[in-house]
Amino acid sequence: MAQGLELSVTDFQSSRNNMRHHTEEITFDHLIVRRGQAFNITLYFRNRAFEPDLDNIIFVAETGDAVFLDSEPQRQEYVMNDYGFIYQGNKNWIRPCPWNYGQFEENIIDICLELLDKSLHFKNDPAKDCALRGSPVYISRVVCAMINSNDDNGVLNGKWSENFSDGTNPAEWTGSVAILKQWHATGCQPVHYGQCWVFAAIMCTVMRCLGIPTRVITNFDSGHDTDGNLIIDEYYDNTGRILENKKDTVWNFHVWNECWMARKDLPPGYGGWQVLDSTPQERSNGMFCCGPASVRAIKEGEVDLNYDTAFVFSMVNADCVCWLVHGGKEQRLHRDTHSVGNFISTKSIRSDERDDITENYKYEEGSPQERQVFLKALQKLKTGKSRGHYQADSQSSKPVPRRLNSPSLRPSDVIQVSLKFQLLDPPNMGQDIRFVLLALNMSLQFKNLRVNLSAQSLLHNGSPLPPFWQDTAFISLLPEEAKTHPCQISYSQYSQHLSTDKLIRISALVEEKSNPEKILVNKIITLVYPTIIINVLGAAIVKQPLSVQVIFSNPLSEQVEDCVLTVEGSGLFRKQQRVFIGVLKPQHRASITLKTVPFKSGQRQIQANLRSNKFKDIKGYKDINVDVSL
Repeated sequence: MAQGLELSVTDFQSSRNNMRHHTEEITFDHLIVRRGQAFNITLYFRNRAFEPDLDNIIFVAETGDAVFLDSEPQRQEYVMNDYGFIYQGNKNWIRPCPWNYGQFEENIIDICLELLDKSLHFKNDPAKDCALRGSPVYISRVVCAMINSNDDNGVLNGKWSENFSDGTNPAEWTGSVAILKQWHATGCQPVHYGQCWVFAAIMCTVMRCLGIPTRVITNFDSGHDTDGNLIIDEYYDNTGRILENKKDTVWNFHVWNECWMARKDLPPGYGGWQVLDSTPQERSNGMFCCGPASVRAIKEGEVDLNYDTAFVFSMVNADCVCWLVHGGKEQRLHRDTHSVGNFISTKSIRSDERDDITENYKYEEGSPQERQVFLKALQKLKTGKSRGHYQADSQSSKPVPRRLNSPSLRPSDVIQVSLKFQLLDPPNMGQDIRFVLLALNMSLQFKNLRVNLSAQSLLHNGSPLPPFWQDTAFISLLPEEAKTHPCQISYSQYSQHLSTDKLIRISALVEEKSNPEKILVNKIITLVYPTIIINVLGAAIVKQPLSVQVIFSNPLSEQVEDCVLTVEGSGLFRKQQRVFIGVLKPQHRASITLKTVPFKSGQRQIQANLRSNKFKDIKGYKDINVDVSL
């Protein structure tokens, strides 16, 4: 009888296989293959040669196609692309924030696997956790919970106040690699600090590294409905100032992820893009994670399907009701069915342009289909079929004022006056804000209006700061007459009251002596910084020295201190570059030149950020194509 084979060496042909499987940017040291594609390994035996007629070797490799994406351009964008844009600002001014995902950078694959091993799921039952890692539904929930640190030693600690002195202001980050490496280097202690776009960016890095197609999504005017009634209540006082609401809020923008996967746990037709939100807002099955929620289920109002579909539905399609609080009572001003969920955005494929994907999430606002879906979702919630998010305590910690009977029409329909704010100049940081209130009398009657004006800073999650500007105007309108009331807020008035988010809400509460109803109109302004200019000096070639010029300026009419310039870019810089600039004089323009040696070819991006004691996030980027060495 022939002697059994004794295995001596296994050659995984890592270099060849990884090239064929597009994982060579991760490493050549280990075999990393993708699903649904052949690979080769060679076995060497110690005691004798392999005899095909005699020997039988059984090799088992289990793969699946649960995350397979048909389109090669989509695979290149949502798995292979290691940079992109996260959209911020407000619905009237959407700006791209450049981001270095860096999923193929050194040690990132090991950190991502370490993240799985640090999860509570693995700690509680390692065998079960590892057995389930082939399921993208399971693994996405594990990663989602591990990106935030609310339940465990996850990657990021979130903070939405204004004091970041014991960490990094979320606005300063320009990439995921530095955050993940800091988490690993400190023994998996949470990094301080993140907000929604940072959570989503980190999750994008991890999921793309694990081979799951992922993109970053921004929803402008995003609802946060904690009590499951699909209503966001906003409260104002008689000066037009928005009051803090501990329960429901409308975030100026909110950022989450979509991951592509099959959903065999749902009825047919609900696979494809799934929402995952790692920002810790509410618990899902006892943990701070959200999703995967089918995007199609959200659009169709199927809020009883797993996971957390009802909560995501409210983020894009809740109604907003505005209340006037006065004398311990509440008067409803109006109900807005259009204001939540606008310009849902992601980066385009093969382009730096923005894709508007709002139609993926809901039917057109004002259409019969949109209202039908809303009512269907509301009915499902009322009958208790929804699971997951809506188990939180919905009781307010403050006494609720008594509500007055609500009018059936919007106040503007009753008073018949149209009001609108309009900016006269771009809202550049450091300059006065000039705007007008446009008033149009749509009736055939004389109108004598009292207008209470106010301005206050906002955090991007909708939390208001105290007002810093107030004014009162009296406007008389003849029948069908239009007038403009000019307003100006000086830099000295707003400079000391801005949040890092650079958001100002201007409001007008309008009343007519002969009418008990009131009109509320507001506008959110995002103050704009000049961008950093990046120039590449010469041809970019792998393993050849390259000079990069970075031009930046202080936009303010006052001196700024503690200036630090941060520059990074996967395949271009081995690590994040930090340059201490020190002091920048008023309106001063400066430049520095950095030297580097690109180590990866192809399309790359440089990201830069300038911070100081007065501002935190003046940003810039530069796309660059790196040729292979000659």
